Amino acid sequence: MSAFHPLREAYAEGLLEVGDGQRIHWEASGSPQGKPALAVHGGPGSGLNPTSRRYFDPERYHLVQFDQRGCGRSLPHAADPATGLEHNTTAHLIADMEKLREHLGIEQWLLYGGSWGSTLILAYAQAHPERVSEIVICGVTMTRREETDWLYRGVARLFPGPWEAFRDALPPADRSGDLVAAYSRLLNSRDETVRRSAARSWATWEDAVIAHESLGKPNAYTDRPDDALMAFTRIAAHYFSHGAFLDDGRLLRDAGRLAGIPGVLIHGALDLGSPLESAWALARAWPDAELTVVQESGHTGSPVMRRAIFEAVERFAATGPRPLRRHEQ
Repeated sequence: MSAFHPLREAYAEGLLEVGDGQRIHWEASGSPQGKPALAVHGGPGSGLNPTSRRYFDPERYHLVQFDQRGCGRSLPHAADPATGLEHNTTAHLIADMEKLREHLGIEQWLLYGGSWGSTLILAYAQAHPERVSEIVICGVTMTRREETDWLYRGVARLFPGPWEAFRDALPPADRSGDLVAAYSRLLNSRDETVRRSAARSWATWEDAVIAHESLGKPNAYTDRPDDALMAFTRIAAHYFSHGAFLDDGRLLRDAGRLAGIPGVLIHGALDLGSPLESAWALARAWPDAELTVVQESGHTGSPVMRRAIFEAVERFAATGPRPLRRHEQ
C-alpha cells in the first residue's frame, strides 16, 4: 500500500461502556471535521487493523475504528476463560456501533470492512439504514449456514489432508457431526491445554485454506500472539456455531432495506474460503450496489484489490450526507 495515504496515529481513543460489563476500545484518526467513516474488522474476534487508515485521506475523512467485544483492547478479553460470551452476539455488536456513533456525535457514516466485517456491516445497515451514507466491502460474506459449512467442511475436498487433521483434532465422537460446535466446546474447556490445542488446530486449518490462494501467505492466523489467537478462535467458533445469531439467509432476503445506500462490493474470483457466489447474489439483490470481481485475488487480497478499495473510498470522500428515503425516516 506504499502509494496510499500515510499512516497517521489516532488523535483520540477511549474505552466506551456499552453495558453487560463490556467496554469497547475505539480510535479516531484523520480530521474531526471530515466525512465520518467506520472501519469494521473481521474475524469475528480479530481486532482493528491500523493499516486500514491508509485507504482514508486524513484531510477529508474522520475515520473511526473499534475492537468488537472480547478482542483487541476491548474488555473483558475473550482469551480469559472467565469471560463469558453470552453477551457477545450480532445484536450486541450492532447496539455497540450505535452507542459509539452517538458517543462521537456522528449522524451518518460510511461503513468499510470485509469478511466477517461485511456480515456485521450488512446487519447494522439493515437495522439502521438512515445512519449509513455508503458501504464499501471487500470479501463479501453473509455468514449463512451454507457459507460456514463450506469453509469448515465443503472446501475439504480441495485440501483433504489438512482437513482430516482439523477434524481428527476433535474427540472421535464429534468428528461426524457439527465440527464448529465441537470446536466451540473445546475452546471453552476448563483445561487450558485443551483450549490452546483447539485454537492452534482451528488456526492451522484456516491457514491451510488461505495459504493456497493466489498471493496467499502461510501462517497468517497461527502467527498471532497466543492471547489474540485464543480470543479470535473462541469468538469465531461462538458466532459460527450459532449461525451468527441471525435468521439464516436474512441478510440476503432483506437486502432491499439497503435501497438508496450506494455500495461497492469487491471480491476475489479465487477466494477459496468465501466463494464469489455470495457477493454475486448480494449484488443482484441490492439495487444500489456495484460488484467488482478481482480476477487475481483470493480472500486475503492483492494489489489490485487494495487499489479497488482505495479508489472506492476516494470516490465517496467528496459526497455529503445521503438524503433519506421515505422508508428510512
